[in-house]
Amino acid sequence: MDSTHIHKTAIIDPSAKIGNSVVIGPYSIVGPQVTLKENVQIGSHCVVEGRTTIGKKCQIFPGAVIGGKPQDKKFTGSQDVSLEIGENNCIREYVTINTGTVDGGGKTVIGDHNLLMAYSHVAHDCIIGNHCVMANSGTLAGHVTLEDNAVVGGLSAVHQFVRLGRLSIIGGCSKVVQDIPPFSMCDGHPAKVYSVNLVGLKRAKMNLKSVQILKQAFKILFHSGLSKTNAIERVEKELKSTPELEQLIHFVKTTKRGICS
Repeated sequence: MDSTHIHKTAIIDPSAKIGNSVVIGPYSIVGPQVTLKENVQIGSHCVVEGRTTIGKKCQIFPGAVIGGKPQDKKFTGSQDVSLEIGENNCIREYVTINTGTVDGGGKTVIGDHNLLMAYSHVAHDCIIGNHCVMANSGTLAGHVTLEDNAVVGGLSAVHQFVRLGRLSIIGGCSKVVQDIPPFSMCDGHPAKVYSVNLVGLKRAKMNLKSVQILKQAFKILFHSGLSKTNAIERVEKELKSTPELEQLIHFVKTTKRGICS
């Protein structure tokens, strides 16, 4: 039985696709190209526009603007671009998320089980994985990638084209202008690598041996004074290979903006 509830003051375009058991609060607006999957909950005074798809069981709190046009001067407004949001995401008050741009691949993508706290911003062409957290007023510029389980501290700003590796965490009020390696704890203005994200690795139930190898790798890569090439060679020569270590090495080798030092 369909238990969809749309408040009488909400404005829903007739061509929007609304799934079963969707709740839309007072004074919210849903545009013509929007798709809301089952059990989506939208609070009051929200705007969902653009070619936007929101997956099952997402919660959107009052004042959020989802699927707005990119804040990019090159954007013409007539481009076929989109925003894709997965399932079980919690999008808190006054969050803003923009669609993609043609030059950036055409879409912004957010995975599953993410928490975007109040006033955070996701710009055009960003890719966010699963189980990520953006604390209050965290800001992603265009083309930023967050790998799974990444955490962005409150009031932090991430430069365009930067990558945040899996299970990394950025302290509050940080300025992030280069890639953040997986499994790291970073902080500062600009952000620097301080240590392995031990709390995050423990929560992820990573085995102790893998954590110890990562700690040794971090000492060589970020605290030995060696060049990136020489540090990688030493890590590959001296440390036993694990999936986590291989992921870390691949991330460092493939950086385009450089790695936080």
